[in-house]
Amino acid sequence: MNQMLQDPQNETSQTTQPPVPVDPPAIEHPRFAKPQRVAFVQACWHRDVVEEARIAFINEAEARHLTHVDVFEVPGSFEIPLHAQVLAKTRRYTAIVAAGLVVDGGIYRHEFVADTVIKALMDVQLRTEVPVFSAVLTPQQFHETEVHYDFFRKHFAIKGVEVAAACAETLHGLERLRGQVAAGIVG
Repeated sequence: MNQMLQDPQNETSQTTQPPVPVDPPAIEHPRFAKPQRVAFVQACWHRDVVEEARIAFINEAEARHLTHVDVFEVPGSFEIPLHAQVLAKTRRYTAIVAAGLVVDGGIYRHEFVADTVIKALMDVQLRTEVPVFSAVLTPQQFHETEVHYDFFRKHFAIKGVEVAAACAETLHGLERLRGQVAAGIVG
């Protein structure tokens, strides 16, 4: 039985083109019933790293309809809780976000500073009922090399997006919960 071979020229004319990349559809995030105002408190220690969280936060917050963000700078992470408490007590903000980088500076144990900051932020949140979100990070090892700076800049950008998502989702949840409480459904 003879089989004819296909002409190689015909084979090339029938090849498929690689698929054209398609942008994923834009996600439409839910809107808030009332405008939300968020305070973003940023430590200036390693500002070039920490500001990546702020930039990413603001971009993601806008996509999630959090368009009123006020930025406050403090010298270091240790100063964040007091600012968060004063801002929460004004009742001007529906949420507060903290961002900082706590590294081992050799003078004191950075784990104690980080633990103190996180506990104080939780205390502010529970006392004032204003949600407080933390992007205050404490790496196990941080060396002042370009490799570490690049890594942590990228990491803070990721954390900025994550904290914006957590902030928006929590505010939506609280908005629903407070509506249910007001309607007598809960409580």
